[in-house]
Amino acid sequence: MQTWDIIALLALAVVLIVQFLTRNIHNSFITRTISGGVLLLAALLTIINGGWILFFTTLILSLIGLRELDKAIGVVEENTRTGPLEAAAMAGVVLYYASLHLFYGRLQVLALILGLVLLMFVYVFTYPRYRYPQVMGAFFGILYCGVMLSFVYQTRMLDTGRYLVWLTFIASWGCDTCAYCAGRVFGKHKMAPVLSPKKTIEGAVGGIAGAMLLGLLYASLTRGPRLEYVAICLFGALVSMIGDLAASAIKRNAGIKDYGKLIPGHGGVMDRFDSVIFTAPVIYLLGVTIL
Repeated sequence: MQTWDIIALLALAVVLIVQFLTRNIHNSFITRTISGGVLLLAALLTIINGGWILFFTTLILSLIGLRELDKAIGVVEENTRTGPLEAAAMAGVVLYYASLHLFYGRLQVLALILGLVLLMFVYVFTYPRYRYPQVMGAFFGILYCGVMLSFVYQTRMLDTGRYLVWLTFIASWGCDTCAYCAGRVFGKHKMAPVLSPKKTIEGAVGGIAGAMLLGLLYASLTRGPRLEYVAICLFGALVSMIGDLAASAIKRNAGIKDYGKLIPGHGGVMDRFDSVIFTAPVIYLLGVTIL
């Protein structure tokens, strides 16, 4: 492990520790802290190694997230086995990931088209078992859980990915932590009162500012480009808040509190990575355009 890898891990660890200590002080504090520590260790080990380890880890997380989302939006019913439509959606995610590793991303669009063809095949030959909103929901799941989350892997595999990938987590989880702290101290004006009553405009501003400051700190520690890292964290933080609110909107429409119960004290994969899913593509895009 390189010296700057260790520094990057420490920067991410500080963000996560502060987040757990500020957000999760209640009866299940110990459970959440332990499971959060395990998640942190797993993230560090997989992202540092990259390659096949990160590839399969991200793929598995995408498939689990897809299952959680499919239950929430009605593609499959709760406590039922995987049906043909969900199986087709999972195959679509696998095809997309295969296009990334086997064909170096040159056939991504074709992989998505093939995924849609699989869904329509199931729709047609099992008719009238599924309705078109379920089919569209299944394709949405391929994009939301498969394509968007895959950019954690894609970012890591860039030439600068060893350092750039950590900005995904610093921007998303760092913004979330700083927004919570700023909201608790200065929060007065509700940002989305119906969707998320506890989020405030002051908290959002504090979250963005905090993410930018963390980006500057990270650049200083890793000797990276300061202005570029700050800009990346700025846009990453903005998008991460959209991701968080989008996940909340889906859960409210579905009438559920959490997407799943896989991670004790945290919920499901979609609950833990809701902001990361949105931030990862933005970090990748900015990384290949301004660095």
